[in-house]
Amino acid sequence: MVMHKIPMYKAKAYSAASATSSLASTTIVRRDPIEHDVQIEILFCGVCHSDLHQVRNEWREVMPTVYPSIPGHEIVGRVTKVGSGVTKFKPGNLAAVGCMVDSDRTCPECQAGLEQFCRNTTLTYNSPDKHLGGVTYGGYSESIVVDERFVLRIPSNLNLAGAAPLLCAGITTYSPMRHWGVTTGKKVGVVGLGGLGHMGVKFAHALGAHVVVFTTSPNKKEDALRLGADEVVVSRNREEMEKHAGSFDFILDAVSADHDINAYINLLRRDGNITLVGAPEKPLAVAAFGLLFGRRSLSGSPIGGIPETQEMLDFCGAHNITADVEVIPIQKVNEAFDRLLKSDVKYRFSIDMASLKST
Repeated sequence: MVMHKIPMYKAKAYSAASATSSLASTTIVRRDPIEHDVQIEILFCGVCHSDLHQVRNEWREVMPTVYPSIPGHEIVGRVTKVGSGVTKFKPGNLAAVGCMVDSDRTCPECQAGLEQFCRNTTLTYNSPDKHLGGVTYGGYSESIVVDERFVLRIPSNLNLAGAAPLLCAGITTYSPMRHWGVTTGKKVGVVGLGGLGHMGVKFAHALGAHVVVFTTSPNKKEDALRLGADEVVVSRNREEMEKHAGSFDFILDAVSADHDINAYINLLRRDGNITLVGAPEKPLAVAAFGLLFGRRSLSGSPIGGIPETQEMLDFCGAHNITADVEVIPIQKVNEAFDRLLKSDVKYRFSIDMASLKST
């Protein structure tokens, strides 16, 4: 039910008016903080590939886009105001918001701190807005108001521009590694060295694993080693691949393009797991025998819950981990979307939201 008479304020933002239009400057309405709300001035917002999918309505079968659409779910900023019941944050604190701004809080998933699996999750943008009606608006804006349960603390030693992508790319790669027990002495593969893959390499290295990067681009070898890989395998080289047969405890597959998943399943040792975090458009053909022999498993993983996301941010603070970013003004976001389609970024764009003031 939409609550009426909630005090509101206006905020600058960048929005898409349709699936074919560019993002452009606009003004939106936000609610004033109510009892448990935190108002955040957004300092940086990462650009995620899902922002592009959503703005262009490419997920219309699953979650059709409502326009105007204001994307952005990799948000870091500073608290400007809090509701009377807020206990975890005060004005001046650094804070972050990821892919979710609410859930039903009562289901078994929410009770277990796994809000990402709640059937009634409110996403940061393009989800029904229970306060104002319409849909939620994301981080391509100067501020956001979120219930404190879905606001996260950012370690003060982290570079904020590089910390923004941790709220999606970071937790998407950290969560399955924690779930499948990546630790010292494990052999871990990372398939694809892009926005997700480069975070996977950093986490696997910091967790103490022996890290092998698989790439189709020989020219990425130097960068993979810089990011923390122990070895780099060009996946098109059959001999290099065969050398690693049956030896991996865990493989993170961060590729969204069509590829041969069986080549990687065959690299798993007994009881090894390969987890998909990339989402190829067409179903992957999986040969049953690759899984049967060795009791290997294939799984998928989205983001993490709020407790695990905070754990990931604290881990990043302890190990000084951030994403490798190219900082851009909001005025270059359409160009960034075009470059994203060509994989022309190392490895994430982070929007300096101070640039919104000049629109």
